[in-house]
Amino acid sequence: MDIENKNKENEMRSENDMPELKDRRIGEDPSEDIMDKLRNFLDLSFETIRVVIVSLIIIFIVRSFVIQPFFVKGASMEPNFEDGNYLIVNEIGYRLESPNRGDVIVFKYPNDPSEYFIKRVIGLPGESIEIKNNKITIYNAEHLDGFVLDESAYLPSTTVTSGTIFETLGDTEYYVLGDNRIASSDSRRWGKLDNRFIIGKAWVRAWPFDDFRVFGMENYSG
Repeated sequence: MDIENKNKENEMRSENDMPELKDRRIGEDPSEDIMDKLRNFLDLSFETIRVVIVSLIIIFIVRSFVIQPFFVKGASMEPNFEDGNYLIVNEIGYRLESPNRGDVIVFKYPNDPSEYFIKRVIGLPGESIEIKNNKITIYNAEHLDGFVLDESAYLPSTTVTSGTIFETLGDTEYYVLGDNRIASSDSRRWGKLDNRFIIGKAWVRAWPFDDFRVFGMENYSG
């Protein structure tokens, strides 16, 4: 009996003396958890990079072929466009159709393409333009005898269009003038504008905010 009791005591001591084992699932590898986290991080990083790249491509396409910002410099388009106005220029529109009379366009200055000008389209391809006695007369297939251009919708009645000029435009040429006729370097000075220099049409005035405007098409005969 003593031997049996001693054996039981030794067994109990052995059980109490055994180190406590942490609860861990059989076959679990800590490195697998680290690898899962790493994979999740890499997936998120690649997705973020992909979104950024796609966004940059879209911005590049929009800026290069659809719209472009433009700051007005100088007084040649007053009173309709002031120095410092921030415009959004529609570049894609003229890929689908030709400029209309009255459109305000942004283009590269033919004598120095590094400079950008903003003017209003007055004469269209194939027309003849006469400036005389403060009047602009347009001659085209519909008006063989010519018609006097009425610009009262966008110019003050005191506007003076100086010069004595007669020009016939080619198939790709336009005649452009600044709204501030006495302070504008335009077709009266440097001649006709070929369509290859045209960037686009003034579409939106975004600044100043209190003068925000979306520009449409001028409505007048001719």
